[in-house]
Amino acid sequence: MRPVSPPPAGPSRPRRRRPGLGWVKLLLVVWLVFLVAVPLIAWARIEKVDASPSGDRPAAQPGTTYLLVGSDSREGLTRKQELSFGTGKGEGRRTDTIMLLHTGAGPNLLMSIPRDSLVDVPGHGTTKINAAFAFGGPKLLVQTIEQSTGIRIDDYVEIGFAGFVGVVDAVGGIQICPKRAMKDRRANLDIKKGCQDVDGKVALGYARSRHTSGLGDIARAQHQREVVSAVGSKAASPWSILNPVRYYRLAMAGSNSLRVGEDTGMLATLRFAWAMTRVNGSNGLTCGVPISDLAVHWDPDRSRRMFRLIREDRTDDIPKSLCRASGLRGS
Repeated sequence: MRPVSPPPAGPSRPRRRRPGLGWVKLLLVVWLVFLVAVPLIAWARIEKVDASPSGDRPAAQPGTTYLLVGSDSREGLTRKQELSFGTGKGEGRRTDTIMLLHTGAGPNLLMSIPRDSLVDVPGHGTTKINAAFAFGGPKLLVQTIEQSTGIRIDDYVEIGFAGFVGVVDAVGGIQICPKRAMKDRRANLDIKKGCQDVDGKVALGYARSRHTSGLGDIARAQHQREVVSAVGSKAASPWSILNPVRYYRLAMAGSNSLRVGEDTGMLATLRFAWAMTRVNGSNGLTCGVPISDLAVHWDPDRSRRMFRLIREDRTDDIPKSLCRASGLRGS
């Protein structure tokens, strides 16, 4: 008996695509393009400056050390904003903020150098360190810091008042925690004691104020690190990427008033931005340069030890006795 063959198979049905799957893929592609395009557009708007001094410089060192300068440039501010922020109509650029950010094998280190620090400025004798910027711009400031510390500056980043305010507002404001009420008409600041949420305008006044404490420039450096750390913490939130408006505003906020060294590329700048989100709490160290007194003379022993540990990329070996908020021994 012949076996019965199965009936011929009917025509196969085409697989149905899930409705909307094509749109999902398209949106993902558009989103990826947006994530890449926004930093490229912001980078094209950033000014490049020559910040590399000539002559003898420290040899290459492990890790990466950035020089972060907050200048008092009014570029990008309207006259109304100058009055609102209490910045006045100053011409040119001077330094309100000088910080070293070191990244490497250990925790990130953010160290303030008070602008009134008395150091030897090449060609100008012993004077305040911010005079180096006034005399010779970024190149002389880099040369002065390298000569005074032995630390090689790998990359230079500078931001003006407008960019500072814009970045704080772009992350939706930050929290500051002043230990006393602060009223400073020179900085257009009037805030209460204790933790509070503030916008870019108040954050700028808080970072600039030096007349509400007996510590003067030392207290201002502490406030500046507090503000920078708070901005970094907010910027590190996943919401900074998931929210397209916040992502765009954050990328563009400082680009018009940001200057970087000619040798500082886009990837180095992005690495700097990421490192700035990791300078607080368990992620990093925030210190003042070790000083001997309120006249801002650097402590000869403690500062040398601090600088050596940075040069050797040994931030995990920096003890609390060296990493003080004020820079003073025991405080």
